[in-house]
Amino acid sequence: MEFEDKIIDENRQGEALMKETGNEGKKKMFLESYGCQMNFADSEIVASILIDKGYVTTQNFLEADVIFVNTCAIRVNAESKVRQRLQDYKRVKKNNPDALIGVLGCMAERLKSQFLEQEKLVDMVVGPDAYRDLPNLIEIAETGQKAVNVILSKEETYADISPMRLDKNGVSAFISIMRGCDNMCSFCVVPFTRGRERSRDPKA
Repeated sequence: MEFEDKIIDENRQGEALMKETGNEGKKKMFLESYGCQMNFADSEIVASILIDKGYVTTQNFLEADVIFVNTCAIRVNAESKVRQRLQDYKRVKKNNPDALIGVLGCMAERLKSQFLEQEKLVDMVVGPDAYRDLPNLIEIAETGQKAVNVILSKEETYADISPMRLDKNGVSAFISIMRGCDNMCSFCVVPFTRGRERSRDPKA
């Protein structure tokens, strides 16, 4: 009951805020990021892509139509935190069965369809080079199918996308100049989760 009461209270607050800001009726996305600064920068790219499709951001996952966790695969502890958060988010579906949950980033790239086949915690699994495909993947997930795109690219830099600032009170911003890595160090997963090294055009 306590959890349900909290959902009702926070949803009312969220509805009031949406009316005040003129975003009433628009679909809402919640983004949570783990790991390095690249993940936080990627979340701002994801937000920009979906805002262009009519979504608005929310800081309350209980009112979100789409919940995304941008993940890290460097340490076991980071992956454990993500799995726990996904369990929390799955409870939201008891009150909003149409809500969609997606895993983004390095952990999604490393585990791929295991999230869908074994853990059954999410509706979408999206690698770090597939964010442009998110609107299409959401449409697939809305039909009840599981949506996956973990194809790595040798060209994608998202240089033409203006990131949406998620930390509105911050004094710094992210500018990605390179993605991936070619060094293939034995202890590092980056070449396998973020692909081969490529840089953005310095004129972009």
